[in-house]
Amino acid sequence: MLLMKTIEYSQIDEDKNDGNCVLIDVRSPEEFTNSTIPGAINIPLFDDEERKSIGTTYVQESVEKAKKMGVEAVAKKLPAIYEKINELHKKYKSLVFFCARGGMRSGSIVSLLTALGLRVYKLEGGYKGYRSYINKKLPEVMEEIRFVVIHGNTGMGKTKMLKTLSEQGYDTLDLEGCANHRGSLLGSVGLGEQYSQKQFESLVYESLKKRKSNLVFVEGESKRIGKIIMADFIFSKMVEGKHIRVTGDIDFRVKNITEDYVESGNSELIEALNKLRRYISDKNIDKYISEVEAFNYDWVIKELMVKYYDPMYENNKYDWDLTLEVQSIEEACSKIIQWSRELIDLSVKEAALTVE
Repeated sequence: MLLMKTIEYSQIDEDKNDGNCVLIDVRSPEEFTNSTIPGAINIPLFDDEERKSIGTTYVQESVEKAKKMGVEAVAKKLPAIYEKINELHKKYKSLVFFCARGGMRSGSIVSLLTALGLRVYKLEGGYKGYRSYINKKLPEVMEEIRFVVIHGNTGMGKTKMLKTLSEQGYDTLDLEGCANHRGSLLGSVGLGEQYSQKQFESLVYESLKKRKSNLVFVEGESKRIGKIIMADFIFSKMVEGKHIRVTGDIDFRVKNITEDYVESGNSELIEALNKLRRYISDKNIDKYISEVEAFNYDWVIKELMVKYYDPMYENNKYDWDLTLEVQSIEEACSKIIQWSRELIDLSVKEAALTVE
């Protein structure tokens, strides 16, 4: 009798993977889209409607009837499923399958593939087990982090600064990227659906576990990023960090905003502007929409920054460890890097004094 092999997520995480292992999510497309393990591939056994129908039968009628429905649903797809899995089997040393709780869906496919001689594992506890691991590990990782927080008015290009710092070898955490939202009321324009809370936390963990040091650059954010609520243990670490304020003239900021928002097209911009009617008069919103339709983007962006975004930002002040006035992303990063080297040297000296 062939025994089904299982593996804990901690083993995968600690092994650093090295590209030899691939995670396969056999849950429905809807479950996968809502949240999954970063990097996982979705090969669903049931589509969304099949999953709901089988689940309802399982709860309201009988387990046996639900199993029969499951077998019938999978049977017609099995050749296509096997073909996809076999292609992955040629590329990776091992395949790890998971479903919601590491139960029937992942167990059944792993049992079948094991019998066919493939190198496959079932993830112990499924996605729920993975979430338990993240809930434990993320606060532990966060305790080690020392943040350098970059602040600046809307349009200063803080996300671009993080990207440039990362490209130059510095550790960064792009919280807006992890949320797929820019943090403002217009923050979803051009980005599509925002990630779920669970996916956000998973992506934060993935980003931090790849760091080369414990000094991490991050953009200043409020506790809420769109619909995401940042955990206290993350937000408090940011508050405790070093704080840099970057300033620049209005034209520089308008240019950055235009690059981020305008290429998405007028329809999304107008939809987003309509959501601001709770905060800005209908008369002004109607004027902004009229100007957008006339492609007068710069004027609308400048008006929103001066009358709406800047006054909001002024209410969010820190005791700045460094203030910079810059004219480009490159200049800002150069000055931040120069300052951070001094911070690293100081940290080394503090560590040496502690040892003594």
